Amino acid sequence: MPDAVIFDLDGVLADSEQLWSEAKQEVVQETGGRWRDQAPRDMMGMSSPEWSAYMHDELAVPLASEEINQRVVARMEALYRERLPLLPGAVQAVRAIAGRWPVGLASSSNREIIDLFLTESGLHDALRTAVSSEEVPRGKPAPDVYLETARRLDVEPRACVAVEDSSNGLRAAVAAGMPAIAVPNPHYPPEEEALALAAVVVQSVGEVTPELVERAASSA
Repeated sequence: MPDAVIFDLDGVLADSEQLWSEAKQEVVQETGGRWRDQAPRDMMGMSSPEWSAYMHDELAVPLASEEINQRVVARMEALYRERLPLLPGAVQAVRAIAGRWPVGLASSSNREIIDLFLTESGLHDALRTAVSSEEVPRGKPAPDVYLETARRLDVEPRACVAVEDSSNGLRAAVAAGMPAIAVPNPHYPPEEEALALAAVVVQSVGEVTPELVERAASSA
């Protein structure tokens, strides 16, 4: 049996990966940078310091990394306040899992966006902790954000089950020693090699039940 369950945010609870890409592309274009079609996949899983540096160095955005970060986050906050991109079944899944185990969040989103999402979704009380990858040395696919979330939950990483949608997210969870439930992102499907790392694959977060978590844990 697992001791805790850790959810990713973007692509698992919120249909937001493409919103991040659109916000970043807008900043690139309005500042005279050079957008690349591969940029969304390149940046997926990066922490805010990492993707801000990528936008400066690789996409030629002529702003300091901190300014890049602020402009993108301001766009995301406006989008979340206008309409929270909550995925169907997300709230119910988190609350069902929280009724059995401590629940954490391990996200590449900025702290401001995590807190806004939890406030707007009403899920603050369902989580024991939430960690942004900007609070650890490395973003996904490094395991840092998952390891820190397990530490804050006071459980061993191998006793956690992770719920992820992307290639780098799945790699991060497995690198942390956690069995992973994959909910493949339809906008940016995970690579076959990464998807093969998952203990269980489902099509929507609404399918993540306590019974599925137990099955994922037992397959590790």
